[in-house]
Parts: sequence; structure tokens; C-alpha cells
Amino acid sequence: MDRVDLLEHVRRLVANGLAADEVVVADESDAHVGHGGAGGGAHLRVTVVSAAFAGLAPLARHRAVHALLAEEMRARIHALALVTLTPEEARARR
Repeated sequence: MDRVDLLEHVRRLVANGLAADEVVVADESDAHVGHGGAGGGAHLRVTVVSAAFAGLAPLARHRAVHALLAEEMRARIHALALVTLTPEEARARR
């Protein structure tokens, strides 16, 4: 699976798994070239807006996303930065 396919695959998994209003996946791997231990895995930043996050603490939100991406984290993703927002929080940020 190439990087473009991985980004779309991650977007779909998260969007479907959390009935997300918005999922933005950015590949930040180029900023980490030569990073020890990366082993060729992707460095991704994922922003998720979902009503499923309502009432959840930030750690619980991140765990929900990590659970959806468990297989990819073992095989294709080295680092994952997350921004997890409810629709209300996303509107307040805009």
C-alpha cells in the first residue's frame, strides 16, 4: 500500500468507525526523514470531528481512534498525532 492509499485507508477507517463529520489525514513523514526507529513507517496527523467524542475525555477519544487503527499502527504507521473534536468544539475553533 503506497502512502496515498494509506492516507485514504486511514481516513475511511476513522470516518466510518466514528461516524465522523470530518476527517483530515496529513502525512508528515517528510519532516522525519532519517528519524531513528521510524523504520519507514508513516508519521501522520489526523484531525477528527465526531459527535461520538461528546462526553469523552481527550485520552478516551485518542484511544478510540487508536483502536480503529490498531493494525495500521503495527504495520504501516510509526507516529500518530491526533486532534479530536466534537462538532461544537470544531465550530468554536473556526
